[in-house]
Amino acid sequence: MPPLHLRAAGVSVVIAFHTGEAEIVHWGADLGDDLPALETLVDPIPHSALDVPVTAGVVPQASSGWLGRPGLRGSRVVDGRAGRDFSPALRVVSAICDAGSAEIVQRDDAAGVEVVSRLTMHPSGLLEARNVLRNTGDAPYQLDQLAVTLPVPNDAAELLDLTGRWCRENHPQRQDIRRGTWVRSGRHGRTGHDSSILVAAGWAGFANRSGRVWATHLAWSGDHEQFFDALADGRHMTGAAELLGSGEVVLAPGEAYETPSLFAAFSADGLDGVTARFHDWIRARPQHVGVSGDRPRPVILNTWEAVYFDHRLEPLVELAEAAADIGVERFVLDDGWFRGRTHDEVGLGDWYVDEERWPDGLTPLIDAVTARGMEFGLWVEPEMINLDSDVARAHPEWIVGPAPAGGRLPLEWRHQHIIDLVDPEAWRYVYDRIDALLRENDIAYLKWDQNRDLAEHGHDGRPSTHAQTRAAYRLFAALKEAHPHVEIESCSSGGARVDLGVLAHTDRVWASDCNDALERQTIQRWTGAVLPPELVGSHVGPTHAHTTGRTHDIVFRVITALFGHFGIEWDVRDATDREREILRRGIALYKRFRPLLHSGRRVHADLPDPALALHGVVGDDEALLAAVMLRSPVAEMPGRVRIPGLDPERTYRLSPLMPTAEDFPRTTEGDAESPFVQIHGPAWFDVGIEATGRFLAEVGVPLPVLRPEQAVLLHAAAI
Repeated sequence: MPPLHLRAAGVSVVIAFHTGEAEIVHWGADLGDDLPALETLVDPIPHSALDVPVTAGVVPQASSGWLGRPGLRGSRVVDGRAGRDFSPALRVVSAICDAGSAEIVQRDDAAGVEVVSRLTMHPSGLLEARNVLRNTGDAPYQLDQLAVTLPVPNDAAELLDLTGRWCRENHPQRQDIRRGTWVRSGRHGRTGHDSSILVAAGWAGFANRSGRVWATHLAWSGDHEQFFDALADGRHMTGAAELLGSGEVVLAPGEAYETPSLFAAFSADGLDGVTARFHDWIRARPQHVGVSGDRPRPVILNTWEAVYFDHRLEPLVELAEAAADIGVERFVLDDGWFRGRTHDEVGLGDWYVDEERWPDGLTPLIDAVTARGMEFGLWVEPEMINLDSDVARAHPEWIVGPAPAGGRLPLEWRHQHIIDLVDPEAWRYVYDRIDALLRENDIAYLKWDQNRDLAEHGHDGRPSTHAQTRAAYRLFAALKEAHPHVEIESCSSGGARVDLGVLAHTDRVWASDCNDALERQTIQRWTGAVLPPELVGSHVGPTHAHTTGRTHDIVFRVITALFGHFGIEWDVRDATDREREILRRGIALYKRFRPLLHSGRRVHADLPDPALALHGVVGDDEALLAAVMLRSPVAEMPGRVRIPGLDPERTYRLSPLMPTAEDFPRTTEGDAESPFVQIHGPAWFDVGIEATGRFLAEVGVPLPVLRPEQAVLLHAAAI
């Protein structure tokens, strides 16, 4: 059987069949039209080894001599005992390639299993791969794990992934690749605050703009494993899989299981090249909103850090009026609007508007919001339930636990449990209540929260995280079908459900509950390694951050929030005149540059001092860039900083946009000067500078002297 060759945007994937099973022999740079005879590239046989070359198949298997992680783990259940047919010998029975996609069928008739591997090379060069296992035998087959695995060249020397916690999501960690298997397991029942939305292997020293990188992302919102296998024979494999509970998936004869999609990006130009492939693919999806055109991402004001549970009509209308005055386009009422919900220990699951606080329903507030030219949005948490709720008292059997209904419950998390969406009646109840809210009220947006891990998650005494995740996806999809005009945000106590699985059903994510602008610099940079800015909520929080206690100037907070889906989570009624004016100007800048921010290419400079970051968005004719001092720098001055990503043959006018000289007035209180002192800029800051993209990339420009936690916003326009 001849090899299959998938190609797009400078990337090739070559699948060979000369050993009888499918093997990816190349994933990386484009190989052109002509391939050599691949059977001549078979590895030699080393001393003290199997007597035949070992194949690292699309589904790696011990029957071919593979001693790393197997692609398929499972066995047949016979007479109530698992263990039979534990080691399949899958061989190719068909392989087709059509319009950038390949479908390979491998089967072991004796073991009674069939695996279909589907690989698609998208026009952006992003590879999507998934496997389907079918039980072709005559007895149940218990699946332990089915992975999607890809080869990485053995010159990959370093591994980068992300980790974190609540209010500190998506922070990078880096290590040398060593012999053995590296595994990251997520057992949260959701993606997880500490999950890695990107696993990247690359050449030694790979950076934002240089080095070859092979990166993956698993599009799944439940339990999962990500791994990198470095074998003693020199081969490297990377991949991921859903992490299944004991006996969670048992396939009856004829039944099938499909893995989540693994998305894989190769770049010869560092991490920014990986990001470009993800962003291009995401923006090409039919359901994607917010790049340009008739659905730009509106400026949001969320009420949470402004009023918390204090829901009264008059102050909320005042807040809406203040929001409209500075240019807000969407007003979102957060937690506290439904029956009995005066604090976080009661009411979850009772999705009825509270009759005492809202005797006329939400209509008066919605009318006040829409009359001021804004859309209305609402917070919900449909997957969760408080024991102190009417629905929990009426239906205790709907509460998820490790035992059958009525048995032991998991420990509480934020005073809440999970409602069992696997139960058809519970699913229907949740759907009907959210559907009714959307039908009875003028709601354009749902902030859909999920505030706890799915610990000890079971249905009828068996693990059911897989089924719960699928049921949640069905819930999103059904509500979207019934209300196609409603946008949904995936929030999960911040960034604990950020992945391309949930984003197949939602329109943005909340990257973190932390609105501290300094923390947000790192959180947004690495969330943005996969997701484009228009999908990542980015809000200007209070002057004194509620989650960290830090105090930041309004200029720093605005510049940070610009590079995302811009919003505010702050009681702007309390803002000073200066803060309100800069916020109003920041909103105007966001609206002016929204088409660029949400369609351009993200760039990140490689700078010698990690205290300074320079990042931005580059479009066809202009770029918007931020220079950010994260902490105290080594040198007194930043020096000349190179600006990446511009067209080397074109001339640009580079100018500062924010702050201006008026943004930092020198004020005194007694003998103490304000800590927000004037930024000292170089000469070109007063008049701008004209230079080619090549000059700006190779020589650069001097930046102002910035104190820690200060930033400047720059604009480059082609002339």
